[in-house]
Amino acid sequence: MVITGVCLLAFLVVLCFFLGYMERKVAAFMEIRLGPNRVGPKGSMQIVADTVKLLFKEGLTPDGADKFLFNLAPFIVVITSMLVVAPIAYARDFQLWDINIGVLYVSSISSMAVIGILMAGWSSSNKYSLIGAMRSGAQIVSYELSIGLSLISIVILSGSLQLSEIIESQANGWWIFKGHIPVIISFVIFIIASTAEINRAPFDLTEAEQELTGGFHTEYAGMKFAMFLLSEYINLFVVSAIAATIFLGGWMPFHIGGLDAFNHIMDYIPSSIWFFGKTFLIIFIIMWFRWTFPRLRIDQLLNLEWKYLLPISMVNILLVTAMAIMGWHF
Repeated sequence: MVITGVCLLAFLVVLCFFLGYMERKVAAFMEIRLGPNRVGPKGSMQIVADTVKLLFKEGLTPDGADKFLFNLAPFIVVITSMLVVAPIAYARDFQLWDINIGVLYVSSISSMAVIGILMAGWSSSNKYSLIGAMRSGAQIVSYELSIGLSLISIVILSGSLQLSEIIESQANGWWIFKGHIPVIISFVIFIIASTAEINRAPFDLTEAEQELTGGFHTEYAGMKFAMFLLSEYINLFVVSAIAATIFLGGWMPFHIGGLDAFNHIMDYIPSSIWFFGKTFLIIFIIMWFRWTFPRLRIDQLLNLEWKYLLPISMVNILLVTAMAIMGWHF
């Protein structure tokens, strides 16, 4: 278990290095420029240079801060992010923890990250940090509802909360194709709500630089700030991996019922390539959001959830339930 934990930590750190580099290159692509291109080949060592800079930065604690909670908050945020990684299946027969309530586990543990953000904002003794933390609380609590309802639609269709069984239920076709329009609606709502859940633009009201200087992590520097950055990229990977697992079959190759020859050819592609290919496609889409849409106001953010996404999700659940009872899916 210790070896597994160390390997997982190493994997997540390397993954965050890659996602940091990918973020900058995607931003450059969207803005028709080069991006990092000085440090290392094609700027590939830029993120390493930034990490070294953060390692040597002094970590300051404000005089009026609650020192214990101020120092504890980054650990809570990172630990909750890492815990969610456990039930994800990265390839065929390669899963750290195949728990029978995988969807419920992911939903419940991921919602605990808001505790660390609220703790960071309140303990910093900074009005900007507190406003950012309160926004985050309202945002995460709101958008969790739509995420949960989106996941429930696939739980209804597959008849299981276990991620491995949900993947197996897509052996003859991914749910986004088998589930017709209701599952496509669930998928779109999940992507939008997940982007808000992990505080990424255009929903990054918690760290709106123009108005809050940095939001809940305004007072953090050095490695404590790096931990918030690490958790953001882990969360980005987790929500993309869950979307790929639930809606796009996870490691399952692209199969079409009745076309055995085609399915046999698809089986030659390693399952890990299928999983990471789907996951990074969704990561790219979420990064695309960041460099395409302007940031919403807080009232627009909450209106989007309570007036549009949540009612649509509730009606969509009824459609999915009717579809499951009548057996209208493939």
